[in-house]
Amino acid sequence: MTKALEKSVGRALLVTARLHRARMGERLNALGLFPGQEQALKALQPAPMTMGELATLLRVKPPTVSKTIGRLSLQGLVMREGGSRDGRLVQVALTEAGHKTAESLDAVWTQVEDELLDKLDGKERKLLRKLLRKAAKGLSKAGADHDDPDTDADEIDSDA
Repeated sequence: MTKALEKSVGRALLVTARLHRARMGERLNALGLFPGQEQALKALQPAPMTMGELATLLRVKPPTVSKTIGRLSLQGLVMREGGSRDGRLVQVALTEAGHKTAESLDAVWTQVEDELLDKLDGKERKLLRKLLRKAAKGLSKAGADHDDPDTDADEIDSDA
């Protein structure tokens, strides 16, 4: 490995993100979920929404949300229902089991977050959060905030 690669912030971020995703995957698997499905469940926790609203909120394409909701529906965690705003508009809502699963996700996230930040004190955690947000803004301004159709499925529901 070259010195430049060893000192690369991007590489360090990528390695950390992969480790975080793997740990989340392990914990989610114990709940019968794939990485990304937790995002849909948490998004639906406050109130039902349309597939389009969910896709926009999760920053993925509608077919990705459709696939995820289909899988969550088969697990009995979500249901499709006629919307109150327009009888033709279908909304997605959590079932009782979906609400229980969504509530348990907070503990999973906290556990993995604690592992991630175990070696950092409070001041370092705050600085890391600030720096990551600043870096994300830089990428966003550079045009990297668009959804890549090749990675949509991996971002929300990766079981492949």
